Amino acid sequence: MLTTYLTNATRVFRRSRLFTFINILGLSIGISAALVIFWIADYELSFDRFEPARERIYKVVMEGSFDGNIAHASAVPAPLGAAVQTEGTGFQLTVPYFGYQRDGTAKVTVPGNSPAANSAANTKPTIYNKQPHIIYVTPDYFRLVPHQWLVGSPQSSMTNPFTVVLTESRAHLYFPNESLPAVVGRQLTYDNTPMTVSGIVKDEREHTDLGGAEFISHATIAKTWLQENFMMTEWNDWMAYSNLFLKLAPGTTPARAEAQLNAIYKKYSKPQPNNKGGWQIKLLPLSDLHFNSLYHTFGQRVASKPTLYGLLAIAAFLLLLATINFVNLSTAQATRRAKEIGVRKTMGGSRGRLIRQFLGETFFVVLIATLLSMALTPVLMEAFAGFIPADLHADWFHHPGSLLFLALLIPILTLLAGAWPAFLLSGFNPVKVLKDQHYTPGSNTSGARLRRTLTVGQFVIAQFFVIATLLVAKQIHFGLTQDLGFRRTAILNFETPWDSVNVHKQRLLDDVKSIPGVEMASRGFFPPGGEGGAFGDISFKPRPDIKAGVVTRWGDSNYLRLYDIKLLAGRNVRGGDTISEVLINNTYARLLGFDDPAAALGKRLTYYGKKEVPIVGVMADFHEESMHEAIQPLAFAGQKGDIFHIRLTSPTVAAGVIDKLQKAFHAVYPEADWEYTFLDDRIANWYKAEQDIMHLLYWATALTIGISCLGLLGLVVYTTNSRTKEIGIRKVLGATVGSIVRILSTEFLRLVLLASAIAIPVAWWAADRWLSNFAYRTPMSAWVFVAGGALLLLVALFTLSFQTIKTALANPVKSLRTE
Repeated sequence: MLTTYLTNATRVFRRSRLFTFINILGLSIGISAALVIFWIADYELSFDRFEPARERIYKVVMEGSFDGNIAHASAVPAPLGAAVQTEGTGFQLTVPYFGYQRDGTAKVTVPGNSPAANSAANTKPTIYNKQPHIIYVTPDYFRLVPHQWLVGSPQSSMTNPFTVVLTESRAHLYFPNESLPAVVGRQLTYDNTPMTVSGIVKDEREHTDLGGAEFISHATIAKTWLQENFMMTEWNDWMAYSNLFLKLAPGTTPARAEAQLNAIYKKYSKPQPNNKGGWQIKLLPLSDLHFNSLYHTFGQRVASKPTLYGLLAIAAFLLLLATINFVNLSTAQATRRAKEIGVRKTMGGSRGRLIRQFLGETFFVVLIATLLSMALTPVLMEAFAGFIPADLHADWFHHPGSLLFLALLIPILTLLAGAWPAFLLSGFNPVKVLKDQHYTPGSNTSGARLRRTLTVGQFVIAQFFVIATLLVAKQIHFGLTQDLGFRRTAILNFETPWDSVNVHKQRLLDDVKSIPGVEMASRGFFPPGGEGGAFGDISFKPRPDIKAGVVTRWGDSNYLRLYDIKLLAGRNVRGGDTISEVLINNTYARLLGFDDPAAALGKRLTYYGKKEVPIVGVMADFHEESMHEAIQPLAFAGQKGDIFHIRLTSPTVAAGVIDKLQKAFHAVYPEADWEYTFLDDRIANWYKAEQDIMHLLYWATALTIGISCLGLLGLVVYTTNSRTKEIGIRKVLGATVGSIVRILSTEFLRLVLLASAIAIPVAWWAADRWLSNFAYRTPMSAWVFVAGGALLLLVALFTLSFQTIKTALANPVKSLRTE
């Protein structure tokens, strides 16, 4: 029986090569996209699923409410962890987690005294710059995130200060010629702080946002300058790398835990009796950490659930389009197979056996498409590159679930694509089909109505993607071309190492100013459109009810001039080594109650509840973040910093100036890495997520249009073939080529226009929802929707023209000869 099915299927495929090719190509594209997206989804959803009792693990975060504005902080006051350990109840584990200071990377120096290496060749220390994944933790961290210990143990290795535990890969990196036990006791220097290796753990193979590669003992903080830098005794401020994780005891509810944490925080933080809002402590479940962009650990990669759901929707749409093609083409070929079915039934073939035959044919098409999709998958991996993590590769051995996914997908697609054609074809009456009375290829049959409906559905999906692509591109262009309130062209920034010797930075600044091509230079904090600002504890005594989250910037007197930031009132700051005067933006001035910017001059702001500094000027508002965010209150202090801001005379001199800047930098800091960024690149990076979405939409649009046009081409081929004699008669009676093309194309073009009419309101609604994520958004111009419909109409017309023109030009004698 199986041999008979295979033989019959082979004959059908051979007779309908074009339709078979279209079905296989469409299905293989859909399956490939679904497979890649399955890998991405499986990867993102696999984070932090291995920790014991993970449902009781939470990250402590802060949420602030200030006069109706909501602020979020992933970090918490550093002393909170110690207070919870001594005063809290119902907490099984309290785990402070501090990222490495500054940018989360360190310069690690390995002394050149390895006994396992040649002493003459190994006397010079080895330096590893920008080493990532270094954290300060307590022994309890290893109870929260289990690791396999190769040498040492949590209590013996993490209790004493100035000790560090390495992962196996880092131990081999730093000491390649030594056994792991011999590495314990060796010395490493992190920037300027020496550490002793006290243990080695296996690299964590599971995906986690809590992992590290080098674990410095938490006790080290209290013995170094980090005690002050990490604000270990400060309750009203915190650094971005101060994190706290809790594992609740069985029976402790998150609400009860939050109440305790807030009670502890209010006990020690500065009283704010008139504050209408303030900070509240919240618990973020570990399962939400990887997908939460509001609260994420310093340096953590955050995935987007809406984007992930969008990817899954695209995979479903592509598979749906390919399935629609199959159903359309299978039902369209009903007339070709009607007599075959009649003969089979006359010879004793049952309907069940015919259904199995047709489903078997579908199964073989799906199977071939699946095998082809496995070859196409690496190509589509490039298409989805913006959404694929660096450690996710097209490697079948690392994705054993993929084979199960395909094994489930094949029968599902077989049923979806083959069930309706199988039941439709097997239901033909043998007497009628043998008399040519059962099926006529007219436009009012149920099969024709089904095909029209499915074709409209295909082009609705394709039209939606076209409009979405145009809207996303329009919003990105809007964000990149708007006046942000500051100059952003021909400006680059670089950061100097953490150096307490201020004279070094001043010397470098003087050297930079003397370089030809440098128009102006300044020292300060982040640029106006940089990584976002730090939030400072800044208050205004006459208005104690206002406790807004105030963005802080600082710089010398050249900062504002370099960025062309305008003053609405007052004067510029005088730069110094400490904060002595401040500027505020117009948004902050209005929040403080000064509708006239000049009225704010001379008023005093309080920094961190201690130092009062006068307001000497009010700046025009500028966007320190993307168009997603509204402009926030901002204070700019006159204080020099570690970040250099360089304005070039023009973008064309950049190449030569950068070389000279690097030489000047290394003349002062010979061992430091030279890294720089252009400000316009930083601003473009604001919209990386949108650019990734647009890139995805490009591919999704191309694939949906491609699959839809394949189906349209197949239907046109079928229609023209079934109307060959009609067209021959029309030509004999004097019909022109143009009129015949119009007759053949009109019905299909009407379907595309109907699809546009359905897709436009749906796309309008979806676009309005998406644009609501932006505080400043591009208008939804009608031309976007008109252009989207026109583009798809042109593509459909181009697809139709191949076959319709060929048919219209055919010699009518050939089509009528058999009559």
